Amino acid sequence: MENIKEPILQIKDVCISYTSSTMAVKHVSADIQKNTITAIMGPSGCGKSTLLRAVNRMHELYKNIRVTGEILLNGENVLQMQPMEERRRIGMVFQRPNPFPTMNIYDNVLAGYLLNGIRLSKSEKDEIVERNLRSVALWDEVKDSLTKRGTFLSGGQQQRLCIARSLALKPDVLLMDEPTSALDPIATKYIEGLMDGLKKDVTILIVTHNMSQAMRISDYSMFMYMGELIEYDRTDKMFDNPTDERTRAYLTGKMG
Repeated sequence: MENIKEPILQIKDVCISYTSSTMAVKHVSADIQKNTITAIMGPSGCGKSTLLRAVNRMHELYKNIRVTGEILLNGENVLQMQPMEERRRIGMVFQRPNPFPTMNIYDNVLAGYLLNGIRLSKSEKDEIVERNLRSVALWDEVKDSLTKRGTFLSGGQQQRLCIARSLALKPDVLLMDEPTSALDPIATKYIEGLMDGLKKDVTILIVTHNMSQAMRISDYSMFMYMGELIEYDRTDKMFDNPTDERTRAYLTGKMG
């Protein structure tokens, strides 16, 4: 892979195991460049979502999962940060839209502040809500419905609300785990266009099962197979001329 000049996120020799004998991710290393979109591709069960969740330290919720190696954010080891600080700097959007059902649209955007006990004035709250709903092109659609619950919205609107919620704390990196797989083609196109605009402010790492989506939206792509990182390069270069036969087999549909 060509040299990445400005890595914001460095994954160094990361291994993830569920039991002493089962390793889901094996010695993965990659430098993620600032203000880019990087797609993680591969067949089901190859470790791509497992790797993404390790960056957000979600595996700490389960005692049987062990993560080794280093994950550095601007040179700081993510695995040694206070979890609250780490999740402020690395946001996460999941496969299915998950607005908090007991909160209205306004409070959903502010959830990170509310749950962490960060006090804000009414004007500060209003500014954060409007700015982030505008950033996901949702403000004009919901500005007169802010007191309604987030579940009132369509699936695509709910996912944009979840992205706004993740962006509200101004993260350095946004992780997206198949964020459009539960959406219709129109909503998917909207989210893809949104990601392209967001990368000027935040670095995006997205897991996708859709090779066409990876080709459309990402600057770099990682191909994983059986827990290993097989190939990592610029997306256009990987799709045009993969260096590993396993990558070529996956991209041509011979492996799935």
